[in-house]
Amino acid sequence: MSTTAADLTHGHDHGHDHAHDHPHGWRRWLYATNHKDIGTMYLIFSFIMLLEGGVLALMLRAELFSPGLQLVQPEFFNQLTTMHGLIMVFGAVMPAFVGFANWMIPLQIGCSDMAFARMNNFSFWLMVPAAIILTASFFMPGGATAAGWTLYAPLSIQMGPGMDAAIFAMHIWAPRRSWVPSTSSPPS
Repeated sequence: MSTTAADLTHGHDHGHDHAHDHPHGWRRWLYATNHKDIGTMYLIFSFIMLLEGGVLALMLRAELFSPGLQLVQPEFFNQLTTMHGLIMVFGAVMPAFVGFANWMIPLQIGCSDMAFARMNNFSFWLMVPAAIILTASFFMPGGATAAGWTLYAPLSIQMGPGMDAAIFAMHIWAPRRSWVPSTSSPPS
């Protein structure tokens, strides 16, 4: 009895939920350190980019429906090809793998979370401006014309603001993932 009274006088009420320790609403996603939340954000991002790349693929297929010029000029067709490749590889496939890994690796090996959870979250949030810059480069002069999704020279040296923005977006997008599962126990 005296232990309970001492705990209450020192502010150790064990009957209340400590839900105030974790952010809620939009802060839950912005400041996420839970591997499942970060994995979910990667998977949602991957799906959105899959839709964007799919629209570009539909435009490519509409142009290739029959021989000749139907919908777009040849330069724009080359831009569609380049942007479709970049968006599908870097925006759909890679984030999907990272999202599944964030979800599954800690569960499979019995860890509480991934190591460097804040860096893992920051890595996700770097992809959002990179995707915006890459999509915006589509509408800039010079675009990602005819460079292909690999952006190899000599095709990528067609310098212009659009190509510079696409290359800059790929540098931001470069994987900075933390694949080390956390072996520490969660804070009590």
